[in-house]
Amino acid sequence: MALDGLVIANVVHELSLALTEGRINKIHQPEADELILTIKNNRETFKLLLSASASLPLIYLTSENKTNPMVAPNFCMLLRKHLSGGRIINICQPEMERVIRFEIEHLNELGDLCTKFLTIELMGKHSNIIFMQPDNTIIDSIKHISHHTSSVREVLPGCEYFIPSTQDKTNPLQTDEGFFLHTVLSKPLPVGKAIFTSFNGISPLIAEELCNRASVDSSISTKGLSDIEKLHLYKTFERFIDDIKNNQFTPNIVYKNDVPMEFSSTLLTCYGNLESKTFDSICKVLETYYAQKNTITRIRQKSSDLRRIVGTAIDRTRKKHQIQLKQIEDTKKREKYKIYGELINTYGYDLEPGSKALACLNYYTNEEITIPLDPQLTPKENSIRYFDRYNKLKRTFEASQKLVVETKAELDHLESISASLDIALAESDLTELKEELIQYGYIKRKHSKSKQKTKITSKPFHYVSSDGFHMYVGKNNFQNEEITFNLASGNDWWFHAKGIPGSHVIVKSDGKELPDSTFEEAGRLAAYYSKGRNAKKVEIDYIQRKYIKKPPAAKPGFVIYHTNYSLMIEPDISQITEVQ
Repeated sequence: MALDGLVIANVVHELSLALTEGRINKIHQPEADELILTIKNNRETFKLLLSASASLPLIYLTSENKTNPMVAPNFCMLLRKHLSGGRIINICQPEMERVIRFEIEHLNELGDLCTKFLTIELMGKHSNIIFMQPDNTIIDSIKHISHHTSSVREVLPGCEYFIPSTQDKTNPLQTDEGFFLHTVLSKPLPVGKAIFTSFNGISPLIAEELCNRASVDSSISTKGLSDIEKLHLYKTFERFIDDIKNNQFTPNIVYKNDVPMEFSSTLLTCYGNLESKTFDSICKVLETYYAQKNTITRIRQKSSDLRRIVGTAIDRTRKKHQIQLKQIEDTKKREKYKIYGELINTYGYDLEPGSKALACLNYYTNEEITIPLDPQLTPKENSIRYFDRYNKLKRTFEASQKLVVETKAELDHLESISASLDIALAESDLTELKEELIQYGYIKRKHSKSKQKTKITSKPFHYVSSDGFHMYVGKNNFQNEEITFNLASGNDWWFHAKGIPGSHVIVKSDGKELPDSTFEEAGRLAAYYSKGRNAKKVEIDYIQRKYIKKPPAAKPGFVIYHTNYSLMIEPDISQITEVQ
């Protein structure tokens, strides 16, 4: 992710349009390193979130409400004292840095008009929110940085504020062709690195994007560029800078498998065929990106134990299945031993004592064969020995066949749980999956004094087709069984990815004939909510619910059907409406 100078420039432009001349109505500090300012402007109320979190520095307009502490922290009280009722007269970004400065006019205790600056630095672990005088004297900051913590600068009340300049970088808005061609592209570095190490606010992502637009490999040395390639790269850079100067931004998020992967304020073409979604607002991009990212990250963390248990069980069961298949393979020679025994009984009457082999005609194939013998045994005993081998392998084959079916069913069940973990979006989804693992003995149920059962609140996904038909998608095996055998009626339609773990999809037909577009959309849902969601196309089986059967004693979600229809479809559900 790149909260770089370009994104900050977009944020500043957006905040300037919305908040300039606005008055600060409320100030809250819900977290130790986070502020929320409520600002009224042009009869509208805005909430501005400023976070100096070391792991997730952010600033955007939000509608989110957060719980505030009972006692406001000292920094929050100080801001309330000085800035409550203050008017925002300017919002700027110094030198394309990852810094936003708010200039605020307010009345002091004597009623005189004064100006203060509230600056947020969005610099990873060095992020901070600093309150200062117009002469850059620090009044206070949300994080105090002493000389013991940083040798570059102190951020303490009474210190002089300055933006740390630890690298020799230039403001890209003030560069020219000569500097770009003769200074930037003369560095003995890869092209991409030469660009992002030369300019403020240009991240490695933007450097890569510029090279991609100019059809230049960012990893080659600047010495490998021709004069024409250098000029073309500069012209690409120049158009990019003109867009920033003219506030021509394109906020967008790049998705990989529906997971937000990257965002920027310029269209990202360097990710090729990955899905890109544009937004009207960079604040909406930031709120959407981090909300989705946090949800996915949080669920991934909470499901890590379940994933480990399921992964271990899958590995163990797969090894057991492979061993059983090998045992069946080894029993294929059982018929040979049976034939050996029969042929010895047929031709062994004239064998000499101590013979090591019997050469005879195999009357099953009309071919001459040689049967090894134990010279210490009689022909009758050799025959019995081969029949014993045959019977042993036959028993092994019959037992292994049954075990292979059982083990394959267990493996399919575990794979289906793994697929359900991939689509889990809430803790309630994980609760139901954990309950399934407990019921089938993969997790031991904890004995508690309370006899109250775990409450399940997870519900299937609910979509509406473009033709108005309701479609339901099971999130796990219990829900698959519920929507297939309880929610669906006989004439409703059932969809599932062919031969791979995935969700059941039910389309409620309400006694009507489904249009082709609804069949396609239901197929897309079945493809997306399966292990094949990363494939270009997935084969989908579909059939009316009345033809679906559940075998006796089968695990939840396991069904059988015959004479189904099939379609090949892309796992793309971006145009299907979900009902929340």
